[in-house]
Amino acid sequence: MIAIDNVLLSDEIVEEQFVCDLNKCKGGCCVDGDCGAPLTEEETKIIADIYPQIRSYLSPEYIPEIEKQGTHTTDSQYGYVTPTVNGGICVYGITDELGIVKCGIEKAWREGKTTFRKPISCHLFPIRITEYPGYEAANYEPRDTLCKPACKLGKQLKVPVYVFLKDAIIRKYGDDFYGALDAVAEKMRSGK
Repeated sequence: MIAIDNVLLSDEIVEEQFVCDLNKCKGGCCVDGDCGAPLTEEETKIIADIYPQIRSYLSPEYIPEIEKQGTHTTDSQYGYVTPTVNGGICVYGITDELGIVKCGIEKAWREGKTTFRKPISCHLFPIRITEYPGYEAANYEPRDTLCKPACKLGKQLKVPVYVFLKDAIIRKYGDDFYGALDAVAEKMRSGK
């Protein structure tokens, strides 16, 4: 384990390689799961506030689900989560012309309609954060079948998980945290 500030990170975040291969997985992490994406309490408020700005970026067939369920729901294990359609695709998922599911919230962000990119749990995937009293645990948890192409591409390109997720890690924990993680990774690589 790697300890930085109040975060314990699994060694796999540095040791394993990962690069999303959307042409192979088709954005399946937005479709397949036990529930929607975990949300912080702050994110539930942000999404509710920006919903009018992002609504036009969402799939019209999922709008009724948002109107019925709300901009977030709750799950007994994960707490606040994004709503899903019949326990499948996230209501914020949009499918492009290649059949790849992407985030409608992120599309609105890319086009400058909101300053909120997407839920941090989505941005950090396949790192999963679990909060405990006084600290957080960050673990590398790719999906066994769904993420095989990403693990293969990561190994081919030699991109460690933490490097692939640099922007997300900085968004969550800041530049200094990422710098410390990078320094630990360098020590681990050099065997010091």
